[in-house]
Amino acid sequence: MLATDDRAVSPVIGVILMVAITVILAAVIGTFVLGLGGNLQQNAQAGVSIEQTANPNNSTSNVTITINSMPRANAVEYQGPNDANFSKVGTTVGASKTISNLSSGDRVVVRATSDQYSNATIRTYTVE
Repeated sequence: MLATDDRAVSPVIGVILMVAITVILAAVIGTFVLGLGGNLQQNAQAGVSIEQTANPNNSTSNVTITINSMPRANAVEYQGPNDANFSKVGTTVGASKTISNLSSGDRVVVRATSDQYSNATIRTYTVE
């Protein structure tokens, strides 16, 4: 009969498993105790559609922003290429705003605003 000694394998595997479980449990408990997962702030959300049309008076374009949904927003605002501040598109679904005389390459930034959630850029549109 061959003499084999497998007694040392089982204790080593057991110790490795116990250390791994301890590390995982410490990480999970530490996350909850220190509140690392609770500091995430949600952003305001809104859905918009943007339509570009040619301006019949000259070689510029018009861009129309329409609010389609506002699940977590009080208002939708835009900022054109020549605007220092954001201007309101509206506060209800269906509201729209047309920005006139935009040239190719101009950018329009649309954001959702809220009292309860963080303001968030929801769309950046570049005029073609």
